[in-house]
Amino acid sequence: MSELPSLISDLTLILGVAGIFSILFKYLKQPVVLAYIVAGIVISFFISKESDDYENIKTWADIGIIFLLFGLGLEFSFKKLMKVGTTALIACLFIIISMVCLGYFAGICFGWSHITSLFLGAMLCMSSTMIIIKVFDDLHLTNKNFAGIVLGILIIEDLVAVLMMVLLSTVAVSQKFAGADMLYSIFKLVAFLLFWFLLGTFLIPTFLRTTKRFLNEETLLIVSLSFCLGMVFLATQAGFSSALGAFIMGSIMAETIDSERIEKIIIPIKNFFGAIFFVSVGMMVQVAGLGDYIVPILIISLLVIIGQMIFATTGILLAGQNLKTSVSAGFSMTQIGEFSYIIGALGISLGVIEESLYQIVVAASVITIFVTPYMMKLADPAYNFLEKKIPAKWLNFFEKNNSGARPVNNNNLWNKLLTQMAITVLLYYFLCIIVVFFALNYGAPWMQHILPGLKGNIVSATIILSIIAPFLRAIIIKKDHSIEFIQLWRRNKVNRGPLIFTIVLRVFMCTALIVYVLFELFHTHFILAAGIAIVLMLIFAASKHLRTRSIRLEQRFKDNLNEKEKYEDARSPVTKGFVNQVLERDLHLSEFVIQPHFSIVGKTLKELNFRQFFGINVITIVRGDTRINVPNGEERIYPGDHLVVLGTDKQMEQFQRRLEEKRQKYAERPDKTANEMQIKQVQIEAGSSLIGKTIKTSQIQESYDCMVIGIERNNCSMLNPDIHLELEEGDILWVVGEYKNILKIRDL
Repeated sequence: MSELPSLISDLTLILGVAGIFSILFKYLKQPVVLAYIVAGIVISFFISKESDDYENIKTWADIGIIFLLFGLGLEFSFKKLMKVGTTALIACLFIIISMVCLGYFAGICFGWSHITSLFLGAMLCMSSTMIIIKVFDDLHLTNKNFAGIVLGILIIEDLVAVLMMVLLSTVAVSQKFAGADMLYSIFKLVAFLLFWFLLGTFLIPTFLRTTKRFLNEETLLIVSLSFCLGMVFLATQAGFSSALGAFIMGSIMAETIDSERIEKIIIPIKNFFGAIFFVSVGMMVQVAGLGDYIVPILIISLLVIIGQMIFATTGILLAGQNLKTSVSAGFSMTQIGEFSYIIGALGISLGVIEESLYQIVVAASVITIFVTPYMMKLADPAYNFLEKKIPAKWLNFFEKNNSGARPVNNNNLWNKLLTQMAITVLLYYFLCIIVVFFALNYGAPWMQHILPGLKGNIVSATIILSIIAPFLRAIIIKKDHSIEFIQLWRRNKVNRGPLIFTIVLRVFMCTALIVYVLFELFHTHFILAAGIAIVLMLIFAASKHLRTRSIRLEQRFKDNLNEKEKYEDARSPVTKGFVNQVLERDLHLSEFVIQPHFSIVGKTLKELNFRQFFGINVITIVRGDTRINVPNGEERIYPGDHLVVLGTDKQMEQFQRRLEEKRQKYAERPDKTANEMQIKQVQIEAGSSLIGKTIKTSQIQESYDCMVIGIERNNCSMLNPDIHLELEEGDILWVVGEYKNILKIRDL
């Protein structure tokens, strides 16, 4: 008899215990992540860390990290990062720097090493995206203005966490803060991110669009996972973590119009492996030894709760938000996030932190996650207390300052031109450097193997220059024909000198790159190489073919980059321009979906009079593919409608309570599961009250919620009999309905 592999038996134990605790914690209305960690603590009593079984679980957990980060990447997207605004950026940087410093000094006070203290600071500075979103949903806070700011901060924190993992790895390996090594690691990371983002955005949306008719749910899942694991392989080959590769591919695919489909089909896999990862986190905790660390656990828990509360509130205030919004957002972020476990696992794998620190942080995270809902509920009382205690002058300053973080439009042509030019030049030049690097280090040696000597170098140079030629031409020519360049040239002769300098500088950069390629391949004289480079640059600039090719490449990249945005704009109830024109900071848009049981269903906007009762305005009703902008008072509300509403947080809260009131017949009906419908035979016996009545006058449907679908009489069957047919003794009725109601008919 064959034995069950330990890998499967371990998985059975993990899922069994995790399932029991997840049900229990759902009943207790606690986050499911907490359930998995507690399940891991329980499993640690049965599986020792020294056993082979623990290695199996660790393998499952490593896979879990990959899919967790892939899922986070799908929710992230670099376009979102550019849209979160200065509020989220300023607040996030302030929070992270403050919490890292706080954690570092706490570690030093505990007597831990500098590197351990640094890891502690990194583990304490990240809030939990999963927990915050879950609690926002449970407490109906998603439509609040501060919720958008918090989610923006979390987006930036995700990226910073990925960067921090790379930097911490560098510090841990070198065991010192070497400036050169640090700068090299940052450059390497930025180069890796930028290259694959540009290449992925250019190729992946095109591939998905081309193969769309073949991509059903199953095929799309396989393709998405193959992309994810492929990037994981490339990241590890480049010296980065597998988690970074998964996150990058997720963020690239987040820019495609299929991102929502991918995210939906990947959820079961992410949840499955994510559960195993969090169980493995709990298994790191040794309950027997926690008593020795109770003081650090409590101190770190308090540091996170109080530190995040103070620093997040202050950071959001510094970013220009009012006091109420800042307090509400600050009290939402008082927990240790999922990335902390990944950073801790990284420290353990590198051998730079003790397992005891990991246990302390995990135990502290359990405490902070548990108190998160209560901290969110404390936000309003805390604001009311501060409002009374803070001097009126300060309070007035905070309220007036809520627009200070908005970027100011600058119409200066020079700023606009130089900004656009710098972005274009840096992106294209970076791509050229990457192409040259890979071509000279991998392509040219391979070509030399096929065509030794001068022939191989000529072919290599031709291929390299052909690939980078469209980008070099774009660097030199593109912005010279822009509106800003032409206006500056015509407006004042003084501008022409600096404008010519920008041209010369770009030509010099491109020439230098060509000279470098020629030097590496032919070891030619500098003057000869420079002369050839200048001639090639003139040819590139004059070539109509290169111009067309350059425009096509750029247009394809832009189309792929903006494809999802255009698709969402087409489906969005309101345009971004309208949102940007909402002047009051506390005034914002929210979308509400009308359920069939809502009391407002069937009523007109005039009857409901939302503006008078709540001060809100229904600006759009989305009904299927139809969009009703600025609906009039005679417009009725139907189930499934999406109401886009403009108002303040307080108005939205009151409106949501009114919206979710059930209609009377639903409110009086107890929530219970309907019995299954059955089909049964009922014979009319002598003395039955049904004899002589028609199907209609028998009230079988009206009184008993049943339906007669057939009658057997004198060995003949009648399907769907006439409702005026009189029932006779001996008739066999075929009746559809709930079993208990059919029994009542039999009693007749």
